[in-house]
Amino acid sequence: MPFTARDRSKYPVVIGCDEVGRGALCGPVVVAAVWFEPQLLPRKLLRELDDSKNLSVDKRVELTAWIRKTCRIAVAANSVTVIDARNIRNATLDAMRRAVVKLQINAPVMIDGIDVPPGLTGECTAVVQGDSKIPQIAAASIVAKTVRDSLMARLASRYPAYAWERNAGYGTKHHRDAIKDYGITPHHRRSYAPVAQYSLDFKAADVELVEELMAIDFA
Repeated sequence: MPFTARDRSKYPVVIGCDEVGRGALCGPVVVAAVWFEPQLLPRKLLRELDDSKNLSVDKRVELTAWIRKTCRIAVAANSVTVIDARNIRNATLDAMRRAVVKLQINAPVMIDGIDVPPGLTGECTAVVQGDSKIPQIAAASIVAKTVRDSLMARLASRYPAYAWERNAGYGTKHHRDAIKDYGITPHHRRSYAPVAQYSLDFKAADVELVEELMAIDFA
């Protein structure tokens, strides 16, 4: 738990932004932007914010519901089509820009990582390991992870062999073995080396499912 409630005023009033899914072999990259005033945030919520990777699934779901009720949030994503066409870095930065713009809040922005999205007119700073330093970035990482995991679980019901409900599309041994045994789906990133060697016949229904999922507005 990197954040303390003893002196909430030491944390900045900013928009925090983080992504989930950048290193996955399939599925969208999902970004959340979260704004709140730390000194007004419930003390218990501030203490429980953390990098989403350090939290259990149940805790992330619980905190996401609390963040939704307490903070201003926006979510944006880019599909595998965009990722393959523009590369993951550009797809991620584009989703970050759209999530921040969607908030419609005039505040400084802090981004987890080393890149700042182009196209933002206000003050914007990249913070390495920001999810352990800036509470709004930690909140954004939790929301983005919860949203993306939910999307991947929905996709898993269509393609059960890959166990996306457990691996969220990352390159676990089970997932890689399933690719070797069953090939790839329309949701796999064909620009990624472990996927590129496999061919795919697109099915209209699969493409429509991608568009349906990506049209969901989580804000």
